[in-house]
Amino acid sequence: MNKANVTTVAQAPDLSRRRFLQGGGLALGGATLLGGTAPWLRTSAWAGEGGGLEKSKLTLGFIPLTDCAPLVVAAEKGYFKKYGLEAALSKEASWANIRDKVSIGELDGAHMLAGMPIAASLGVGALPKATITAFSMDLNGNATTVSNELYERMVKADPEAMKERPLTARALKKVIDADKVAGKEPMTFAVVFPVSTHNYQLRYWLGSAGINPDQDLRLIVIPPPQMVANLKAGNIAGYCVGEPWNERAVETGIGRVLITSYELWNNNPEKVFGVNLEWHEKNPRTHQALLMALLEATQWMDQPENRMEVVRLIAQKSYVNAPEDVVKMSMTGTFKYAQNEEPRPLPDFNVFYRYAANFPWRSHAAWFITQMYRWGQLEQPANILQAAASIYRPDLYRQAAKALNLPYPTIEVKTEGSHAAGWTLNEATTPIAMGPDRFFDGGQFDPKKLGEYVTGFAVKNLKVAPDALLKANA
Repeated sequence: MNKANVTTVAQAPDLSRRRFLQGGGLALGGATLLGGTAPWLRTSAWAGEGGGLEKSKLTLGFIPLTDCAPLVVAAEKGYFKKYGLEAALSKEASWANIRDKVSIGELDGAHMLAGMPIAASLGVGALPKATITAFSMDLNGNATTVSNELYERMVKADPEAMKERPLTARALKKVIDADKVAGKEPMTFAVVFPVSTHNYQLRYWLGSAGINPDQDLRLIVIPPPQMVANLKAGNIAGYCVGEPWNERAVETGIGRVLITSYELWNNNPEKVFGVNLEWHEKNPRTHQALLMALLEATQWMDQPENRMEVVRLIAQKSYVNAPEDVVKMSMTGTFKYAQNEEPRPLPDFNVFYRYAANFPWRSHAAWFITQMYRWGQLEQPANILQAAASIYRPDLYRQAAKALNLPYPTIEVKTEGSHAAGWTLNEATTPIAMGPDRFFDGGQFDPKKLGEYVTGFAVKNLKVAPDALLKANA
């Protein structure tokens, strides 16, 4: 294993050196993220060279995962060009590279984990830098994969539990308990970043079975493209990552998928497009042009007849650099859990536009902040929704959607876990068809009860007094 690219999740700096602004807002480099938005140009302003944009030549970062596709499609299909943008896509080696290069301005914006703008703004893992998102790139897209050896141990430990769908971590708990009795060292699992969706999803799954990921396992950070090699080498027993790196392990016969993120939480938020607040304030028209280009790209991508072209585009060496047959599995509505099994239908494994997928729900941001509290990454009590409102910017999304005459939600928060089937969002400019939002364990997330949500988990590693958190979110 390349130790330079591996970080223990627990090594991420505590937030005790960062402080929430008294009163529940955020102090970020002297700027308060709450406030108004610069006026936008008319849609016609993008006609002609330069198009009235503050900046037309951009460098946008991405990680080689299938959900970088909106950026790739916007570049390859001419959507950026349509809005006067000359966008160069920069393949980055790690999420830390993305964070740091956006922070210093080497990248104008980037494909980011949904929790990254939050972590960057709050100073989790690095110096704080006010960062925002006005665009969710996709829903779902991850899975948890384990070695064949661990899978067989789980089957032997609890064959009935291994027949459950969605699969719980009950059998894994029995394996871990047996290892403790035998005096063995905790097994190692990998995630892609300390504030990644993958980290919180894996922890949620483990915690639901009574496994404390900070005590019963060793969690480390490995960049996505290196997951398969480390599983094959026996450096890790399993990992949670985005595609195509789960299907790659299955296709090569070295691992099996236990559960997808869709099964864990139907239509969960995954990646976002993030920029510095300072960059947005200097380039509001450029930012809107970017959002409009991405909206058109994701609309095109979610038409079934276009998915194979998406596969061909992103599979190229300059992007994901993986075989088309591997990339197409999740992108075309099926998913393979084991080499010797037939693919199963999973039509919503990758959602890029449907179900208001691109809307930056502040309740989604709030969920990630609750997990940062749950696992000890945040230590100062603060109003979670107010923090979310300063980082996730639906106001900017609405302006871009309105310019394109697209429907958009008129609310900014929603509950999660209460819809087992499709439903209709009526709080919108035009009713929007939405997908299921169930958690696999039957959990319910109510943005009006955030303090109770965090403190109510049986397995947690809080570093803030529960009473203080409840008071801050009363």
